[in-house]
Amino acid sequence: MAKYLEMMRIRFLMMLAYRSDYYTGILIYSINIGAYYFLWSAIYGAKEHIQGLSVVQMTTYVAIAWMARAFYFNNIDREMALEIIEGKVAVELIRPYSYLGMKTMQALGEGIFRLLLFSVPGLIIVSIIFPVKFTWDPSIWSLFGVATLLSFFINTELNILTGITTFFLFNNSGLIRAKRVVIDLFSGLLLPISFFPIWAQHIMNYLPFQGISYIPSMIFTNGFSHHQAILAIWQQLIWVVVLLLPIYLLWFLAKKQLVIQGG
Repeated sequence: MAKYLEMMRIRFLMMLAYRSDYYTGILIYSINIGAYYFLWSAIYGAKEHIQGLSVVQMTTYVAIAWMARAFYFNNIDREMALEIIEGKVAVELIRPYSYLGMKTMQALGEGIFRLLLFSVPGLIIVSIIFPVKFTWDPSIWSLFGVATLLSFFINTELNILTGITTFFLFNNSGLIRAKRVVIDLFSGLLLPISFFPIWAQHIMNYLPFQGISYIPSMIFTNGFSHHQAILAIWQQLIWVVVLLLPIYLLWFLAKKQLVIQGG
């Protein structure tokens, strides 16, 4: 376990070295939140609630969703694809650790950096500018913390699945871009799931995407009751376990037909 913690620490320090990206990221996320705030303010107009959410709850939802994205977002699918294309994965596979475990810990190190030095200060700045309503209920914060951690694992597992497909497709850059658009749309980042048509909501109940952004954001904004929050977290946990099955299957098949393009 010590070597995986060291990988996480190294990735954290690597992120710390690129301070310009950090400052730029806070600015870009703040602009995104501001744009969505004015958009939703115009949509609400004189209405107090839409789909059970007030304009203040919606503003908080948007702010939390984007700042939580900074934690769960990572590019390990692109990193895996590049290492496979360049042949570097052959060296990684003979090292005394799990390649997929190493990638997960690197993503976690990056996520912790973004959480501490990106999300927290960014959320403070946004809360000063826009009407974001914080809750001080420790039970809400606890449920939100668990849900956000599980959202990281779900997103990372989807990234790993996408990265593994490089073994079979050799160039999956289009798939990676499509996956990112699908996650941003169906995770509830751009639009809460409750705003989708009923038939679309039923379909998305059988998909893992809402566990990435929608569930943590709804928990924080009190859009879920305590019972609904517990059920939603169980749903996230189930998806974390279920997604391990295709990962292990694809990884087993991928290693059997490894072809190094750049080695």
